[in-house]
Amino acid sequence: MLAARLFGRTFLAAAKSESSAAAAASSSAARTLNPLEQFFEVDRTPEDDKPVVYGRGWKASELRLKSWDDLQKLWYVLLKEKNMLMTQRQMLNAQNLRFPNPERISKVRKSMCRIKHVLTERAIDEADPRRSTEMKRMINAL
Repeated sequence: MLAARLFGRTFLAAAKSESSAAAAASSSAARTLNPLEQFFEVDRTPEDDKPVVYGRGWKASELRLKSWDDLQKLWYVLLKEKNMLMTQRQMLNAQNLRFPNPERISKVRKSMCRIKHVLTERAIDEADPRRSTEMKRMINAL
């Protein structure tokens, strides 16, 4: 028991020192991020004169070309973007500041609705009624 504790500590110490060395090397190359920073947009400096141009929403015709897995990944990317925008809007409202580019939230929402629409179309076209019902349940859970 004592030997297991000693060897366990030795192995853990070695693993920690290796991971801390790797972390130190990676932190010098790239800044470590706090997981909560994902909910906030990167601050722009006042020196940035160019206005930021944001993309458009996804069209249903484009989404129809994507696979089920791609649509699921895109759904979660959009969900993360929506959470980030809503968090930022709430934070700015609490500080009595104006939320820049509020149309971004509607673009994300429309894209998410279009993904649901495309997935529902696929569920309706499914020949197997059990699979169709299962797909509809999954879509409604989104």
